[in-house]
Amino acid sequence: MSSDDSSLMASIIYYCQEKYFHHVLQAANVGLERYSCDPVLQFFRAYGVLGEDRIHDAISELESLQSHPDTSLCAVIALLYAHKCCDTIDAEAIQELDSSLKEIRRTASGMALYYASLFLWFMGHHDKAREYVDHMLKVSSGSKEGYVLKGWVDLTSNKPHVVKKSIKYLEQGTQDTKDVLGLMGKAKYFMTQQNFSGALEVVNQVTLAYSNFLPALVLKMKLFLARQDWEQTIETGQRILEKDENNIDAWQILAVHELVKEGNTDRAADRVRNLIKALETGEPQNPNLHLKKILAVSRLCGRHQVVHRLVSGFLERTFMATPSCALVATELGYLFILQQQVKEASLWYKEAMKLEENRLAALAGSIWCQILQGQLEEAAHQLEFLKEVQLSLGKSEVLVFLQALVAAKKQKLEQEATALLKEAVELHFSNMQGLALSPEYFEKLDPLFLVCIAKEYLHFCPKQPRSPGQLVSPLLKQVAMILSPVVKVAPAMMEPLFVTAQVKFLSGELENAQSTLQRCLELDPTFVDAHLLMSQIYLAQGNFAMCSHCLELGVSHNFQVRDHPLYHFIKARALNKTGDYAEAIKTLKMIIKVPTSKAEEGRKSRGPSVRPSERASILLELVEALRLNGELHEATKIMQDAINEFSGTPEEMRITVANVDLALSKGNADLALNMLRGITPKQPCYTEAKEKMASIYLHTRKDVRLYIGCYMELCEHLPGPHSSLLLGDAFMNIQEPEKALEVYDEAYRKNPHDASLVSRIGQAYVKTHQYAKAINYYEAAQKISGQEGQGHPVPDG
Repeated sequence: MSSDDSSLMASIIYYCQEKYFHHVLQAANVGLERYSCDPVLQFFRAYGVLGEDRIHDAISELESLQSHPDTSLCAVIALLYAHKCCDTIDAEAIQELDSSLKEIRRTASGMALYYASLFLWFMGHHDKAREYVDHMLKVSSGSKEGYVLKGWVDLTSNKPHVVKKSIKYLEQGTQDTKDVLGLMGKAKYFMTQQNFSGALEVVNQVTLAYSNFLPALVLKMKLFLARQDWEQTIETGQRILEKDENNIDAWQILAVHELVKEGNTDRAADRVRNLIKALETGEPQNPNLHLKKILAVSRLCGRHQVVHRLVSGFLERTFMATPSCALVATELGYLFILQQQVKEASLWYKEAMKLEENRLAALAGSIWCQILQGQLEEAAHQLEFLKEVQLSLGKSEVLVFLQALVAAKKQKLEQEATALLKEAVELHFSNMQGLALSPEYFEKLDPLFLVCIAKEYLHFCPKQPRSPGQLVSPLLKQVAMILSPVVKVAPAMMEPLFVTAQVKFLSGELENAQSTLQRCLELDPTFVDAHLLMSQIYLAQGNFAMCSHCLELGVSHNFQVRDHPLYHFIKARALNKTGDYAEAIKTLKMIIKVPTSKAEEGRKSRGPSVRPSERASILLELVEALRLNGELHEATKIMQDAINEFSGTPEEMRITVANVDLALSKGNADLALNMLRGITPKQPCYTEAKEKMASIYLHTRKDVRLYIGCYMELCEHLPGPHSSLLLGDAFMNIQEPEKALEVYDEAYRKNPHDASLVSRIGQAYVKTHQYAKAINYYEAAQKISGQEGQGHPVPDG
C-alpha cells in the first residue's frame, strides 16, 4: 500500500471516530475508485451509510461482506447494531446473527479482530473494543496497527489512569515507522497532557510526511488554539480553507474567533454562514454533528441578533429534518431563553419534553420559563420534585440557579439565594477543570449563563458606587471573579464586558469602569445601556457637564435612549446635584407615571417600563429633591406612598433606610432610631442600618459607647471579616488604634489575603507610631492587590 493509501485509510478512521459520516462515505468511495472490490473500503462505506441513519441501505451493504475473512466479524457486529435500530425489529435475523457471531469469533483472523475492534471503538464500546484488540495482538504476535488501535482506545477512555497508559501502545505502534494514525494519536495524547510543544513536534512530522493529510492540519489549528496563540490558529485555519473551502472545523474556529476576539458583527455573520453551509453540504444527514459544531457559536452569539437568527434557523432546519432529536429542541429552547425570548423558549422545551431523550434538561428549561413568566409556585413545586432526581443523577448548575431565582423572587432570605448562586457557579466551573482553550471550552464556559448568575447577584449588591474608604461588597467581589475568566478569553463579548463595568462602577473603580465601557461602545456605539452607565459614572465623579454630554451622545447614536426611563432619572439626579431642584422634581414626576414591569420579565415589553428596584430609586430621588427644595410635607407624602407600595417586597428595607434620612432632616433622631431598631439581622440591609444607627449615636447623640455598641452587635449577629473591619474602623474613628489593632489582627488571622484589611492594619500601626510594622503591612497590601482577581479557572495553555 502506498503512502497515499495509508493516509487515505487514516483519514477514513479519523472521520469515523469524529462521526463525520458523509466524509467517511466520500473517502471510502475515493478508495473504491482505485480498488473497486476492496471489502474493507466497502465496510467503511456501509458504516458511513449507517451513520446517516439509512439503516436498510446499510444492512444491504453489510450482508454482502459477511463472507470475506477480514470483514466477516465487523460486518456481523454492525448488522446486529443496524437491526436493533430498525423501527420493526427482526428477532429471527438477530438470533441468526448472534449464532453467526459466536461461530466467526472462534476462528477470526487477526485482521478480522482488528476491524471488529475498530467498529466497537467507533460506537463507543471501549471495553469490548479493548477485548477484541487484545485478542488480535495475541493472534498476530504484536501487530503495529494493533498497538496503535489499542493506544487510541485507551486515549479516548473517560478514565484518566487508562489514558496515561495509551502512550506506551502508541509508541510501540509507531516504532521505526511513520504510521499516520499512530502519530496523530501521540499528538492527541500530548495535547491531553498539556504538552503542547511535544504535540506540535509530532504534528509537524505528519504534515511533513503527508502534506495532503488535512486532519493533521486541523489538529495543528486546534493545538495553536489550546496554546492560546490566536494568530497562528487563524493562519492555519486559512491554510486549511485553501485546501478545502468547506472545512467544518476551520469555519467553526474562525467564527468563534470573530465572536470572542474581534466582535465584528458582519464578519462574524459571514463566518457563521460559511460554517452552516459547510455542515449542510458536507454532512447533510448528521444532526448530532450539526449540534456539536454549532454549540460553541450558539453559546457565544450574545447581542449579535443576525448570528442568533442564523443559528436558530439552522437548528430549526436540523430539527425539522430529524424531528426525533430532543437535544436540538432543548438547545433551541436554551438559545431563546438566554435571549429572554420566553414564549419561543417555552415552545421548544415543550417539543423536547414530548421526546424521552435528555428530558431533565428540557424540564429545567421549562421551569426557567415558568419563573420568568411569574409562575413561582408551580416552578417551586417542580424544583422540589427534581431535588430527589438530583440525588441520583448528580446536581445540575442550571437547577441550582433556578432554586436561587425562586428563593430571590419569593422574597426569601438573601443569604439562601446567594448561597445557591455560589453553588451554581462552583458546579459550573467544576465541569471545566483542566480544559484547554477550544470550542468545547467556550461551550462549557457558556458566558451568557454566567451573566445571568452575575445579574442575579447584582440584585443583592449596593445600588450606588462605593464611597472612598467604604468596604467593597463581598458579593461584588464574587461577581468580578465569576466574570474574570469570561472577559479574559472573550474580550469582544458585550454582555460580560458591560456587567463587569457595572461591577467596577459599584465597587468605586470609576476610571476602570469607564475604560471597560469605552470598549463596549467601540464594539457597538448604539448600545443604550453603556451610554447610560457612562453618564452615571460622570455623575458620580461630579462631572455634570460630561454627564449631560454623554446622555446626548447616546441619543445621537441611538434615538431610543430618550425612551429609556433611566435616561430621565440620570438627568434628574444631575439636576438635583447642581441645585436645580424644581426641574429635577418636574422630570421625576414625569417618569413616576412609567409602569412597573411585573413578573413576566422574559416578555418583550410593548413600551417603556421600569423594574421595581428602579421605581424605588425614582421615588427616593424625588423625596430627596423635594426635601432639598424645602417641600418637606410633599416629601413625607411621597415617602409614605413608597412605604405603602413596597411593603413586603425586597425594596422595603431600602425605603425604610431612606425614611430614616428624611426623619433626620426634620431633626427627629428618636424616630430615625426607632425605625432602624426594627431592622433585624435576617434582613439584607441590617449592616447598613447598624452603620446609620452608629452614625446617629456618634454625630447627633455624641455617645461613643452606643456608637461602638452598634458594631459590637453587628459582629455578634453577623460574624465575619466584613463586620470585624467595620468594628476596627469604628475604633479608629474614635482614636482608639490599639483596640482597632486587636480586632484587625483577629480578622487577619482568618483572612490573611485581604488587601484592604492589611492596609488598615498598616494605618493603625501609623496611629500607634509603629512605623516599621506599618511599612511592612503597606508593602504586603500592595503585593496582595497585584494578585487579586484570580478566582475561577481560565483555560490551561
